[in-house]
Amino acid sequence: MAKKPEYTKGPIDDIPDEYLVEVPDFLPPPEVLAKAQTNVKITIKLSFETIEFFKEVAEKHNTQYQPLIRKVLDEYVAAHRKPKAEK
Repeated sequence: MAKKPEYTKGPIDDIPDEYLVEVPDFLPPPEVLAKAQTNVKITIKLSFETIEFFKEVAEKHNTQYQPLIRKVLDEYVAAHRKPKAEK
């Protein structure tokens, strides 16, 4: 059986340099993350099965189902929208 590590209190500044790795920033800038979207409220009838599916997924991921539906529609539009003709 492997020996258990011994933990000590105090600073951890004695880490060898070969273990220190700088991780590049992979997130977009805050102005992109917090980009406000204009939403339009609509009324739409969806099948019972569709709503149940999204509710189950939302519950599994501890979120609401309506933003999931909105995200699916947004992704569909992004994938199928043709680029606008340049002027």
